[in-house]
Amino acid sequence: MRIVVHGQQAFGKAVLEALLKRGDEVVAAYVAPEKPGAKADPLLEAAMKANLPVYQPASYKDPTVWEEFRALKPDLQVMAFVTLFVPEDFLNIPTHGSIQYHPSLLPAYRGASAINWPIIKGEKETGLSVFWPDNGLDTGDVLIQKKTPISATDTLGTVYFDRLFPMGVEAMLEGVDMVKAGKAPRIKQDESKATYEGRCGPGNAKIDWGKPWEQIDRLIRGCNPAPAAWTTLDGKTIKIFDAKPMPATSPKGIAGKLGEIVAVDDDSITVVCADGRFKVTRVQADAGKVGAAEWAKGANIEKGAKFS
Repeated sequence: MRIVVHGQQAFGKAVLEALLKRGDEVVAAYVAPEKPGAKADPLLEAAMKANLPVYQPASYKDPTVWEEFRALKPDLQVMAFVTLFVPEDFLNIPTHGSIQYHPSLLPAYRGASAINWPIIKGEKETGLSVFWPDNGLDTGDVLIQKKTPISATDTLGTVYFDRLFPMGVEAMLEGVDMVKAGKAPRIKQDESKATYEGRCGPGNAKIDWGKPWEQIDRLIRGCNPAPAAWTTLDGKTIKIFDAKPMPATSPKGIAGKLGEIVAVDDDSITVVCADGRFKVTRVQADAGKVGAAEWAKGANIEKGAKFS
């Protein structure tokens, strides 16, 4: 079966390499266009190393792009992290169509930040879907779904890199095998259960120290490593990556103003919120991430300073 891998970044590379390793016939790679000055995409590098033809169309409206794709005589397009809109007619050019990875249990959490939002909103479980894409946004029939729990300490990074990434590569291979065997289902999504959230960006990630600790905790974890929860001190943005909540059990458990730094210790700083405190251990104020205590001492931040 002639396969075209379409995607970008580390996930696209991992899917391509997994297919090649087990001997699948990959005939080309489609990679997101590179931005000026950016490093070469990992999928692009992997495809070139495997001596595969690589295509990087900026749009799928150009008839020439369609002609090039048809000339490959593809049987299946495997879409691993695709962000450009690809029209349904193009998706159906391969003999068996196209399958795509999405890091949520569709129809829940359609959209570009499907890992951030379940953590931020306090879900106990998430997962991935391999589906048949159409002209909608993550609306196509489902082929495979796999679940994973979200713990009280999980971050976007742990959920994705530790679980949804490797599970996703395996699921894409499983999907290819099901298509080969002619046993790939097309399960309609239940629109009554559909949800969509916009991209989780810096505008969503500002910490409000007047919120309960549960909300702040989920925001920090759901934005770690990106887009990174943030706060300000003296007009400067401070990104917070690691912080342990300390729920109050008495007035002493708060004992300060909202956002106030009430302690600067050897390994952390302690910040007040609505119903407790946070022991913050890793931040970024300038170029790189550092220990919160190291940052505080280097910037002469003392007890009594206040985030806003």
